[in-house]
Amino acid sequence: MKKQTFAVIGLGRFGSAMARTLTDLGQDVIGIDSNAERVQKHADLIRSAIELDANDERALRTAGVQDVDVAVISIGENIEASLLAVMLVKDLGVPRIIAKAVTTLHGRILERIGVTRVIFPEREMAIRVAHSLVVANVLDYIELSRDFSIIEMPAPAEFTGRSLKQLQLRNKYGLTLIAIKRKPSGSDREVTNVAPAADDEILAGDVLALLGSNERLTQLDRLLKLDQ
Repeated sequence: MKKQTFAVIGLGRFGSAMARTLTDLGQDVIGIDSNAERVQKHADLIRSAIELDANDERALRTAGVQDVDVAVISIGENIEASLLAVMLVKDLGVPRIIAKAVTTLHGRILERIGVTRVIFPEREMAIRVAHSLVVANVLDYIELSRDFSIIEMPAPAEFTGRSLKQLQLRNKYGLTLIAIKRKPSGSDREVTNVAPAADDEILAGDVLALLGSNERLTQLDRLLKLDQ
């Protein structure tokens, strides 16, 4: 993984989680917020935590924001401040800008002024939770498009002890197994088998990453019962 430098502007719940996770992943993070308490809270958790006004171009430049690879704008409460921060970061020449939006209109404006990616944290979490409620035993969910997604789920009992060739997942269920996660016996470390081969066998305790249409994924539990 290539090491990058990130500026996370706004250290509220979303920004804080983003800054800490990026740091845990070995990335260099500059955390910026106008709230002294938030900055102090992150002083020992990320590479650099700076108290400043994100709408002050000179202050951003002094903090070195112009040199980062990615800027994450996590100012959601004040839409005007969010938009101004994005424009200033763009003017500083940051190549990738990720911004949190709190309303659809906010998101549309962010897209129009050139944000690389707009994130709706509450909406995206709601979608993930909704899918976990509809599809049995879903551990995680990633939306690829309006029609296709990836889910992670424990290997169904019907799959264990059988190879991919025997299961015929694509023919029977319209799904593609893209990875198998497994903890080898006696180990706490998880091993991921990406693009498993046809002869690879699924074992009890495995976690499967399945790609398919949302319709097929939501029908998986019923399809398995019909197949018994």
